[in-house]
Amino acid sequence: MGRSLRGGSAATRSGLALCALALTGLVASTLPGPDDPEPARADAAAPDAYCPPGTEPDPEAPPGTPARVADPGVAVGAEVEVTPEQAAEYERQLNQALVHLRGHELAPPYTVPVVVHVISAEDGRGEVSDRRIREQVDVLNRAYRGGYAVGSEGVDTGFRFELSDITRTADDTWFDDFNRHRDTIRARLRQGGAETLNVYTAELGSGLLGYSTFPQDHSARPYQDGVVLAHDSLPGGGRDRFDEGHTGTHEVGHWLGLFHTFQNGCRNPGDYVDDTPYEREAAPGCPKGRDTCPERTGRDPVTNFMNYSDDACMTHFTRGQARRMVEHWVAFRDGSAR
Repeated sequence: MGRSLRGGSAATRSGLALCALALTGLVASTLPGPDDPEPARADAAAPDAYCPPGTEPDPEAPPGTPARVADPGVAVGAEVEVTPEQAAEYERQLNQALVHLRGHELAPPYTVPVVVHVISAEDGRGEVSDRRIREQVDVLNRAYRGGYAVGSEGVDTGFRFELSDITRTADDTWFDDFNRHRDTIRARLRQGGAETLNVYTAELGSGLLGYSTFPQDHSARPYQDGVVLAHDSLPGGGRDRFDEGHTGTHEVGHWLGLFHTFQNGCRNPGDYVDDTPYEREAAPGCPKGRDTCPERTGRDPVTNFMNYSDDACMTHFTRGQARRMVEHWVAFRDGSAR
């Protein structure tokens, strides 16, 4: 799911899923008709979690640490990566939801209201200032408009984020053991509908950076919808290699329907995006010239926001990922389109 695991889920067990072409300007997508061929895929990544050398996973954290993932399921420590079967089921649900929109043009921009819930300890540990929260929203806006991209590698996805509220709760139990109490916390604090991005910050342990639900999960458990981030992963948080805000970028990608670039490894259909090269496993750090699927076209998408790379290494989404996020938004989050 994602460095956190940065984003996916064990959907069948928990009901929630838990981690290039250039386009100038906004991404406009026209859904293919029922008889149109599926787009050809470039060449994507296995759901194996990555534990960096020299780090020890938190025994209470989901596997794949430090990870950015999808929602790790009901039981703490449960499998958090999206299996090929779960990914296929999400894809089936997406295609079914889009049937009535075939042939329609889906044109961004889409503005996403953001509510941030800061969970801190009673002694002030984990407090996140308003300034850092605004900086995180700024990171999202820059990332989703293509502002970190190098040359022509990235796109403007058309998504924009607008901070609408900040809530603060000082509770030692919630802060120190968020994962165990997350269902209660989210049910009590969540605001808005499917279109509102609820972000929760707390202490997640040494191995977990964040996790997210998928759009398809909202209808079954609407009050659990949202993104959870380690408080020190926000800009200026002090998390070594991971405090520039791109755990947030990554997890919001899951919240908008994207899988990891290494979903399904070197096997079809990879991450279900036709312009992200196949990748056998997550990319630690920022490796140069990495190619874990040499039989496939293209080198590993190490700098893609949906990988596990260091924050400083992450630069872009692709046109195909932008299209997929738009499709998920219209299918599951934009109530006016249904």
